[in-house]
Amino acid sequence: MKLLRYGLPGQEKPALLDQDGTIRDLSGIVPDIAGDVLSSAGLERLRGIDPATLPRVDGGQRIGPCVGQVGKFICIGLNYSDHAAESGMAVPPEPVIFMKATSAICGPNDGIEIPRGAEKTDWEVELGIVIGKAAKYVDEAQALEHVAGYCVVNDVSERSFQTERSGQWTKGKSADTFGPLGPWLVTRDEVPDPQNLRMWLEVDGKRFQDGSTETMVYGAAFVVSYLSQFMSLQPGDVIATGTPPGVGMGQKPPVYLRPGNRVRLGIEGLGQQEQLVRSWNGQS
Repeated sequence: MKLLRYGLPGQEKPALLDQDGTIRDLSGIVPDIAGDVLSSAGLERLRGIDPATLPRVDGGQRIGPCVGQVGKFICIGLNYSDHAAESGMAVPPEPVIFMKATSAICGPNDGIEIPRGAEKTDWEVELGIVIGKAAKYVDEAQALEHVAGYCVVNDVSERSFQTERSGQWTKGKSADTFGPLGPWLVTRDEVPDPQNLRMWLEVDGKRFQDGSTETMVYGAAFVVSYLSQFMSLQPGDVIATGTPPGVGMGQKPPVYLRPGNRVRLGIEGLGQQEQLVRSWNGQS
């Protein structure tokens, strides 16, 4: 299934995408794409519904982040060896973990706002893992049983805050609009091999990133198992698993986002995002 949320920010309703690409409203069935709805039982209940019996949704509706009530937004850094090389950093002996504020989460096409004082706003197409079943000390062999599905993430980053302002990376990763999720949460059964997905990103029509999850250093199952050794993972938690090469910081000379740029990105089978870049308007 392809699950999504639509409507105004903070007022999103749950929905699914039928085989014809029509959005079907689920608000009469479940309150949100969140919590117990993401469990195996919750997803199985939704699979038993004939989409044709659900109300059609106007195609002009805003698409919101594909999962609601996210408790943790966890990121894995330097998880592609070729991206680590372009960043001038060694492949880490264990996954690098940092957090992204949940207030950064937005819809897949909502746009990117360059923060006040930012100078080096960058892009990163990433495979997102959405947890569906609580995980604590799980083995790698069972890790994917705790996954509800996958989505596209743009891990937008302000490099000057991340690398030049001391401390950890979170401050460069957490501005409002820095976490577009979606358009869909694609359930695990429709992604038989999360380590074989093409992924790409363009800015103003120029392709900068063109890679595959097959070059991840630490795969999805390992990442879920590894994280569960340090923190419990809860339904609705989102894990961004790292980016392939081609980020702005790695260009020679570096290239960063400016107001008016249009960013497009996607992952095979998981859909596409498109964001217009704008300046901070001084009102938030």
